[in-house]
Amino acid sequence: MPKLKLPDIEKVVAIDIHTHAEEPCGLHGDDGYDDFQERMAEYFKSPHKHPPTVPETAAYYRSKNIAAVIFPVDAERETGFRRYNNYEMLEVASDHLDVLIPFVSIDPHKGKLGVREARKLIEEYGVRGFKFHPTMQGFYANDRMAYPLYEAINDGGAIALFHTGQTGVGSGMPGGMGMRLKYSNPMYMDDVAADFPDLKVILAHPSFPWQEEALSVATHKPNVYIDLSGWSPKYFPPILVRYINSILQDKMLFGSDWPVITPDRWLADFAKLEIREEIRPKVMKANARKILGI
Repeated sequence: MPKLKLPDIEKVVAIDIHTHAEEPCGLHGDDGYDDFQERMAEYFKSPHKHPPTVPETAAYYRSKNIAAVIFPVDAERETGFRRYNNYEMLEVASDHLDVLIPFVSIDPHKGKLGVREARKLIEEYGVRGFKFHPTMQGFYANDRMAYPLYEAINDGGAIALFHTGQTGVGSGMPGGMGMRLKYSNPMYMDDVAADFPDLKVILAHPSFPWQEEALSVATHKPNVYIDLSGWSPKYFPPILVRYINSILQDKMLFGSDWPVITPDRWLADFAKLEIREEIRPKVMKANARKILGI
C-alpha cells in the first residue's frame, strides 16, 4: 500500500478529529465484542445499533463535506476483544482518503513489538497519529513502560491522542466490565507532555470529573490540545465554554466520537453555544489543520 495521502482540506467545511473505525459486527462471537457494542449504543442512545464500517463512515462524512480522523483501539490484552488490525484498517481506509485521515492504535504493553510496529506505520505508511485509551488498555499514561512507544511517535512527528475522563465503555455492565476510570485522569498526560515537549498531545473529550485538570494541562503545556468529542456541547461545563472563548481558543478541536455521537447532533448543539463567531472556524477546522500540519 502506498503512503497515505491527505484530503483536500481547503474543500471541506470541518475536520472531525475523533471517529472510530470498527469491523463489521458478527466477527467477534467468541469474545463478547458484539454484546459490548450493543451496550455502548444503549449508553449513548446512538442511532447505530451496529457500528458502521469504515466505508460506511466515509460515505457519511463525504455527504457532509467533513474530513474525519479515524482510528481503531488496540485493547485486546485488557478486554479480550481482538483488535482491528492496523494494517487491515489502513487498507480499507486507503480507498477513502478524500475524507478520511487514518490514525492507528498500539497497546503500549506490547513493548518492543509495538515500538517496531509504530515505526513501520510512520515510516512506510505515513501514519500521522496514534490513539491511546488508558482505561481500556489498563495503564497510566505516565508509566515509563509506554515511553519507548511515545519516543517512536515523537521521532516520527506523529500525534498521541489520549482518551481522558469517564468512559461509556463498560458503563452499566457488571463491574463496569473491569474498566478502571482512574487511568484516564488527564493529569497523568502532563508528565508525558513534560517529558516529550515536542510530542503533539491531544486530550480527548471533556474530562469529567477532571475537567479543570485537563484545562490546566493544556494551558501550561504548549504541545497539548483538547478535543471536544464524546459529549453533546449542550452538556459542556461553563468553565470549558469559557476557555474555548478565551485562552484556549487556539487549542480546542471539533470531534464527535462517531458513531456513538454523530456530527449532526454535535454541530447542532455547538451552534447553540455562546461561542464568539471568530472562534468557531478555529474549533471547526483551523486548529486541527495546525496540529495535523496541513
